[in-house]
Amino acid sequence: MDMSLHIKRVYDEPAKSDGTRILVDRLWPRGLSKENAHVDLWLKDVAPSDELRKWFGHEPARWPEFRARYRAEIKKNPAQIALLRQAIGKGPATLVYGAKDEQHNQAVVLYEFLTRNGLPNAAD
Repeated sequence: MDMSLHIKRVYDEPAKSDGTRILVDRLWPRGLSKENAHVDLWLKDVAPSDELRKWFGHEPARWPEFRARYRAEIKKNPAQIALLRQAIGKGPATLVYGAKDEQHNQAVVLYEFLTRNGLPNAAD
């Protein structure tokens, strides 16, 4: 079974290679209809808390602290991580997010967390 995991902006063109598209944002992406998003699963509760999201504000200077705080939140949320792992375990999957910054967003932190904690053959 292909256990590959990818990251992609939800606004980018969906592809068959995306597999299961999992939205990992707390808020639905602006200006995007459910039809055009092609999201198979929306795990809003795996996203950073509203407080953390607002504090971060996609400021690259806050990235190291954001990563540490978000990892702490992830570890306190085993039920959502279990749902995420279950979805990923069914085959190729893509974590989709709405942020413009492709290097500094929660999907990157989730990807790192999942690949460092037992997800084989992750690719991106």
